Amino acid sequence: MAPSAVQANPTPVVQSKQLVPRAQDDEAKELTPLQAISQGVCLPGIPLFSSYDKHRAWMLSHLSASFRVFARNNLTEGMSGHISVRDPEHPHTFWTNPLGKHFGLLKPSDMVLVDYDGKVVGGNTSRPANAAGFLIHSAIHKARPDVNAACHCHGVAGKAWSAFARPLEMLNQDVCYFYGDAQAVYKDFGGVVFSEEEGQKLAAALGPKGKGMVLRNHGLLTVGGTVDEAAFLYTLMERSCDVQLKVEAAAASGIPKVYVDDAAAAYTFKMSSDPESLYWEFQPDLEYEYEMSNGAFKHPDCDTVVWPGY
Repeated sequence: MAPSAVQANPTPVVQSKQLVPRAQDDEAKELTPLQAISQGVCLPGIPLFSSYDKHRAWMLSHLSASFRVFARNNLTEGMSGHISVRDPEHPHTFWTNPLGKHFGLLKPSDMVLVDYDGKVVGGNTSRPANAAGFLIHSAIHKARPDVNAACHCHGVAGKAWSAFARPLEMLNQDVCYFYGDAQAVYKDFGGVVFSEEEGQKLAAALGPKGKGMVLRNHGLLTVGGTVDEAAFLYTLMERSCDVQLKVEAAAASGIPKVYVDDAAAAYTFKMSSDPESLYWEFQPDLEYEYEMSNGAFKHPDCDTVVWPGY
């Protein structure tokens, strides 16, 4: 089913309603995490749209930007790697990148729309999608209705840490974004994912609350309510693997590790891992990429892709 031209009642983007205290010991001043991090006027929430077409154009612009940010972070590896975004109008379909095109060159017009049966139903039909990527992403989108976007690449640090089949440790403030059930490990590896069963096992390992997962002998995977959230978490998880490897090397020489304690890690997660905050974490990279590419990833039907002009 291809996207329709007009839709009067689009499904809105989910916005965080969670309230948290301004300070850990101050329960009187309840604010959202985004309000808490904003000293002065608060950054706006995730944008809403008056039609599916406008939402889709904005979403495809941000999807293209995510690939370009990944390219700048050296997350390309031949034809490997893919990001998917659920279509806002037809949730049983998702947009993803064409096989064999460099992340740093992708535009909204390059993206392929695939349904749960693996059929290309819209977008760019001149190239195929990644078959292994389809099996991974379709399984995740089916298992997790809350997940609108998923990222998987073969970054150097992610691949290196995946050889241990262990979760990242709470070594610093930033990795606390993956505290507790937000992080998973997929401990099986049967080669390139070419079976539906393997995709389902991978989705099950992520669990109902997972935001990031280490895939043994493979790489990393992250998910989010927006592609911005999923993409930021991926770059964060990749850097966290790099930090973990450096800490392991230092610890091997006898330097003891000092971990973030559970209470502090849980509080940091609560204050930083809501949809609005994670959406905004990605905007600086997106805006930089927009300037560096002279707006090359902007969809022609999208008024603008960077704040403040939604």
